[in-house]
Amino acid sequence: MTNPTRIEVNCATGEVIEHELTAEEIAQRELDAIQAATEQAEREAAAAAKAALKASAKAKLIAGEPLSAEEADALVL
Repeated sequence: MTNPTRIEVNCATGEVIEHELTAEEIAQRELDAIQAATEQAEREAAAAAKAALKASAKAKLIAGEPLSAEEADALVL
């Protein structure tokens, strides 16, 4: 199996060169993918937490109960 490749394009000449990635580039690519997945999971968790706070705040408003500061912030922010 061949290594993944990257494509280099010289815009001045139009020359296109395809290079195999080095072991270091492959390792960095894998680290970047892990970091991106971690950041995405954190964003999704934060969005889910905010949605839960909004739902809780809405239920409390309907029931006439006082909101916590976090619930109020979720409605305003």
